[in-house]
Amino acid sequence: MVTAEPKRSILIDGHNLGLEKGTGIATYARNLSYALRDMGRGVDVLYATKASSGYNSILKEIAFFDPLVGELPLWIRSLLRAERAIRSPFGMRAIEVPIEGRVIADQYKSRLPYFDRIVNIPDVFDAAYDSFFLWNARLRTSIPRPPSIAHWTFPIPMFIPGAKNIYTLHDLVPLRLPYTTLDNKRRYYRLISLLLKKADHIVTVSETSKRDICNIFGFPEEKITNTYQSVHIPDRYRNKPEVDVRNEVEGTFRLKFKEYFLFFGAIEPKKNIARLIEGYLASNVSTPLVIVGSAAWKSEQELRLLSENSIRYLERVDNNTFVRDRIRRIEYAPFPLLVSLIRGAKAVLFPSLFEGFGLPVLESMLLGTPVLSSTGGSIPEVAGDAAILVDPYDPRAIATAIAQLDSDAALRLELASRGTKQAALFSDERFRRKLTEVYASLEARGDRRES
Repeated sequence: MVTAEPKRSILIDGHNLGLEKGTGIATYARNLSYALRDMGRGVDVLYATKASSGYNSILKEIAFFDPLVGELPLWIRSLLRAERAIRSPFGMRAIEVPIEGRVIADQYKSRLPYFDRIVNIPDVFDAAYDSFFLWNARLRTSIPRPPSIAHWTFPIPMFIPGAKNIYTLHDLVPLRLPYTTLDNKRRYYRLISLLLKKADHIVTVSETSKRDICNIFGFPEEKITNTYQSVHIPDRYRNKPEVDVRNEVEGTFRLKFKEYFLFFGAIEPKKNIARLIEGYLASNVSTPLVIVGSAAWKSEQELRLLSENSIRYLERVDNNTFVRDRIRRIEYAPFPLLVSLIRGAKAVLFPSLFEGFGLPVLESMLLGTPVLSSTGGSIPEVAGDAAILVDPYDPRAIATAIAQLDSDAALRLELASRGTKQAALFSDERFRRKLTEVYASLEARGDRRES
């Protein structure tokens, strides 16, 4: 009797998957988990929740979804964190979290990755950064039934002994545009240097990022693979009947279908919101601009034009009456509604200063929405000739492009058609093929790095 070979598992981290409102890196990790499933791999996900450390499996599952299962006093948690940092050179061990359906978790479906197994070490990502700060070393992490490969989706100073450890570096924005992030740049440089030295392989998501990593750190090209990214939007959202999309947009947000421009993403300096608003106002179009995004650092500076003289952004109806702001902000839209907002927009405006990939551009093109974006970073690689690309530092160029998109219906139709074809180049199949090549090459090697 021939016994089937067990699936070789891959572990990914939940560093960004636990964020309430999600990030582009969370989307990357989630899509990676489903790609691994489709490749026939077992999928382990490592979280750092304040899960119950007891032996009660029900409480472990409850604690994974809600830390209010019971929390230690702050002073004890501070002592434990200090103890973890001191002991971190000796490593930390994960425990399995039994996810058996006793907690009704339907509301998390759009955020949870695919997994065969959840493992957890409370606050392990904080402990890893503390360990790096104190010892300039990666945190040794033990996993029951260790995976073949640990694929860290973010530059986390961690490793699993006995497994191949690879790291996805999405970009080097803290070094290329240091004034747009809050990172300690010296510490960030040391962290990336350490990971490049210790990693079994590096993965990145664009030729722009690959070139930056090789040029800034003198890293050998053969030790880094650009897999690009794919985007996965479930059919129930992507192919929702247009009448339902129209009703959601108009009923939920009081927006007219295909009669608004849309930006979505974090409100931070890199996203260039201030120049987008300046360019939008200079375009003198009447089509509203809708900004969907949570406030990040310096958001008040990016949105200052909306607060300093807001009467400029109102349209007079008669001598004493004004209608709603031409620029409207929605702090958060859950993923299903965000997809409808993208589909219902006249165009997506995303003139970012720099992107390691530019997922909003790809998502918008996949959904058939025209895109205005920038010449910064990797966006030209992703958009090809399927979007209007402008100098992100030139509000006048942004204004001209917005006015052109607003008035030219034929251009919008052409961009929508080109966009869906361009998005098809970043298919799930191509992403899985590149990952398969990376993993197969690593697993064929016998050497393992242990520290």
